[in-house]
Amino acid sequence: MGMFILKRSGLMILTALCLTFVVFFLTNLYPNLEKLAKTEGNMRMSDEQVISWLDNRGYTQNVFKRYGEWLGIVPGFRHTDEEEGKITGRCIRTSNTPETAPNFCGVLQGDFGFSTVFKEPVSTIIGRRLGATGKLMLFAFLVMVPMALVIGILAGMREGSRTDRSLSTFAIATSATPEYVSGVILIAVFASSAFGLKWFKGTATSAVDDATFVNFTLPVLTIALYGVGYIARMTRASMAEVMTAQYIRTARLKGVSFANIVIKHALRNALIAPFTVIMLQFPFLLTGVVIVEILFNYKGFGWTLVQAAGNNDIELLLSCSIVAVIVVLVTQLISDIGYVFLNPRIRVS
Repeated sequence: MGMFILKRSGLMILTALCLTFVVFFLTNLYPNLEKLAKTEGNMRMSDEQVISWLDNRGYTQNVFKRYGEWLGIVPGFRHTDEEEGKITGRCIRTSNTPETAPNFCGVLQGDFGFSTVFKEPVSTIIGRRLGATGKLMLFAFLVMVPMALVIGILAGMREGSRTDRSLSTFAIATSATPEYVSGVILIAVFASSAFGLKWFKGTATSAVDDATFVNFTLPVLTIALYGVGYIARMTRASMAEVMTAQYIRTARLKGVSFANIVIKHALRNALIAPFTVIMLQFPFLLTGVVIVEILFNYKGFGWTLVQAAGNNDIELLLSCSIVAVIVVLVTQLISDIGYVFLNPRIRVS
């Protein structure tokens, strides 16, 4: 197991480097850098002034060297203004001087840069917004996973019955309805005057600091409903397959009660496939979170990602990409390890 985790960790690091380099290359194309120069400098800057602005800040260097600076494995760029005699550079901030500034200041050193939109360190923004999104995803999982498992198990226990058809129809309907549709429907029904029901608030801005039943229910339900259908259908299919297995028939012939058959014999084997699906919901939830947070104005990770992309905040956008890549890779690793423990017949080798 240790060697398996070590190999997967090495593969994860290689994958993360490749993906982040692609994002770094795309976000640092010249049109984006030109827009950054004019936003930070002057919108009426000439082409020569734009090139000079970028050159003085190291944006015209080789992309591989700049990527190394961003990672923190290459010394940070420095520029000396011959007219003013002032030294500027990537690692030189208002909190230090050229003499005390470190030579390396990148991701490996915990320095994610400075946001040009929010005017504060990127690490501070990511930590605060990711915490808000983590709270939203936690409550969504607490609603989504138990509901999906119950629906899937009840449907799979009696394959072909009226209960199975009703629950399967509900699962298909929820998984076929994207978040931006279900969110609008929930707002129209429960948070507007269209149906006369104003049980919840249409926006969840205040839920970032103070989550209540009124301002937090709709975004949680919007995320949970979309995932419920997919997990429930996988659970139902796995449960139906297990219930037709030979050892289940043998238990029935021995007179074991139906409840004991389901709980002691069928349930564990039926949860192997849904466990993998549940763990892989984390990457899918990241995309859903972006839609839901914009729809409900919940200022979390997804909202920050959209703001960074829309305002050409390169440093913040790159940091968001790191978080997304790490979440995807770590959940896949946990899924593989958990799958081995749930199914003893599978060996890591």
